[in-house]
Amino acid sequence: MHIRGDHAELVVGGRLDVRSAADARTVLHAAVDSGQGDLVLDLTGLDSWDATGLGVIMGAHRRAGRANRRLVLRGVPPQMQRLLVATRLHRILAIEGGIAAETLPRV
Repeated sequence: MHIRGDHAELVVGGRLDVRSAADARTVLHAAVDSGQGDLVLDLTGLDSWDATGLGVIMGAHRRAGRANRRLVLRGVPPQMQRLLVATRLHRILAIEGGIAAETLPRV
């Protein structure tokens, strides 16, 4: 996993999983704490995440809220969009452009 960027936009790539969670948490918390306004996470280059990685994202979301900021996900890959829908986290997290219609459950 690699993260590059600043306190306004971070680009996340590789795998966000149990092995990379501690490093990712440190970088995300530092970015939240050092900036203002929206913090955009560009996930275009993210290959996969597991439950631990998703927990890191949710922790950053909560921390951003406490700092009067908003965590915004950009470029969420389709398979990860499906996970957000299945866990109903797409209702809580700010996702730039929303969730693709094909990932939403059919009514």
